[in-house]
Amino acid sequence: MKTNTNSAIYLFFLVLGLFMSCTDKAITQDPIPTHTTLNLESKEVGETRVINIWTPPNYDDSKDAFPVLYMPDGGIQEDFSHIANTIAALIQSKKIKPIILVGIENTQRRRDLTGKTDVKEDKEIAPIVGGSEAFRSFIQNELIPEINSKYRTTKEKGIIGESLAGLFVTETFLLYPQMFDFYIAFDPSLWWNDKQLLKEASKHLSAFSGDQKRYWFAGSNAEDIYVSTRLLAKVLETAKVENLKWQYSDEPKEEHSTIFRATKEKAIIWAMNAQ
Repeated sequence: MKTNTNSAIYLFFLVLGLFMSCTDKAITQDPIPTHTTLNLESKEVGETRVINIWTPPNYDDSKDAFPVLYMPDGGIQEDFSHIANTIAALIQSKKIKPIILVGIENTQRRRDLTGKTDVKEDKEIAPIVGGSEAFRSFIQNELIPEINSKYRTTKEKGIIGESLAGLFVTETFLLYPQMFDFYIAFDPSLWWNDKQLLKEASKHLSAFSGDQKRYWFAGSNAEDIYVSTRLLAKVLETAKVENLKWQYSDEPKEEHSTIFRATKEKAIIWAMNAQ
């Protein structure tokens, strides 16, 4: 009788644990939006890249062309779904105009999103790092033309990313500002290469020219992040670049793991409306 009781108790907690596990997954999993996926052969990075494309609800029923938002970390199991769902809600509430989202699924994330580094510890985070130039060339020379050929797009385009992807967004903004019209970076990893990008920010901004650009960025309560993002805000304030609109969102109540979802709505609204 005692054995049966123990077995019943064990079975109860096993079922309860499975139920709670399934419930947590259902709560945290983002609904996957209707989208299209294409495989793009890339000479720039030497591999096939999976690309996810979400179009606004009125895309099929109109002949209009739309801006495009590009996103590293854009796999279905990465950030594509929650950003697409957020954009859909913002369009429905008329807080932003309709836009196409293009998510780039990762293969070797730390390779693609980091620039070159002379720091030993940086080189140890992955077998290969420092591939941001090749990844940027892939986006510029292969992905953007492919999207423009397959979808009705305007000339306006932006890029969004968090952490190392935020580093990539910021690096692109400072080194190649003409590549996109607006840039959104959450908790950019500006500590990379002993903060070299931050150290050279003034020089890059002094050479800034061309059409007006928008740059929105945020820093959480992570010390290795906010020290650099606050310094970058000071650099931007001092530089007073004439044809640049920028916004820094200091978020001391947010952690590195929460800042993306906590601030994504206001980031996208500002970036798409700050004309």
